[in-house]
Amino acid sequence: MTTATVRTRVAVLSASAALLALAGCAPQAGSTQAGSSSSATASGTASVAACAKGALPTHTSGTLTVGTDNPAYDPWFQDNKPANGKGFESAVAYAVADRLGYPKAKVAWAVVPFNNAVTPGVKTFDFDINQVSISAERRTAVDFSSGYYDVRQAVVTLSGSTYSGITDAAGLKGAKIGAQVGTTGLTVATDVVKPSTHPSVYETTDLAVAALKNHQVDAIIVDLPTAFYVTSVQVPGAKVVGQFPADAATGGVEQFGLVLSKGSALTSCVSQAVDSLRADGTLDKIAKQWLPASDTAPVLK
Repeated sequence: MTTATVRTRVAVLSASAALLALAGCAPQAGSTQAGSSSSATASGTASVAACAKGALPTHTSGTLTVGTDNPAYDPWFQDNKPANGKGFESAVAYAVADRLGYPKAKVAWAVVPFNNAVTPGVKTFDFDINQVSISAERRTAVDFSSGYYDVRQAVVTLSGSTYSGITDAAGLKGAKIGAQVGTTGLTVATDVVKPSTHPSVYETTDLAVAALKNHQVDAIIVDLPTAFYVTSVQVPGAKVVGQFPADAATGGVEQFGLVLSKGSALTSCVSQAVDSLRADGTLDKIAKQWLPASDTAPVLK
């Protein structure tokens, strides 16, 4: 064997070793569980060292930036003040931040419209929390943490309306339905109900609620906790007609997940934090404190 041949083989072996080392450091696909259902698949599994508390590669060094929309709705937030720690999602955001090593004083909030959070592009947050349902389509644009809340969509209409006594999705065929743009509620309206009149699409849930209140639509479709808030606070003359089955639009239990930039270095660490909060019962405690029980609304057939 010539000296040149030996050198060539050494070079090849060195390159192969380097590639194996890199592969060992690359994120590996994994999955987590939320409640009794499958949840988001994180971008990768992070080592303990990679998730060093308070020392993550955040958008702003030393600070964890959390995004959400404005207005920030009850019961997810309270008084449209995400930073006050009140409301289910505000409390969850701070609990996740704490597990990541960022106390309340080290958490900053950024206003991020719903559609901006779930579409491709540079993000101004480390994670966004805004009742965003995990879906395969959205995964093409962003990362998701493990699911932090299992939820169903519900129908709200005015008491005494033609549709206030329906018991199944077919009963909404002739209804004029409203929903917020980009939401699962709109997907359920178009793909499950399939009304004879195309659903009215609104920039915010507040606008959809106003349309219901002003009799511009017959019903709106929103997530169940929001539906209870609409009927108890925003439109007392309205009622929750029912909730859709768990598999009506998603093929399984729909889950809210924290949104991160596609390929974010924080995805696995954030998922680990969510998983730990679920495992020790913290997520359940927060939900019981801020959200109504889901078993008080009938399930539509």
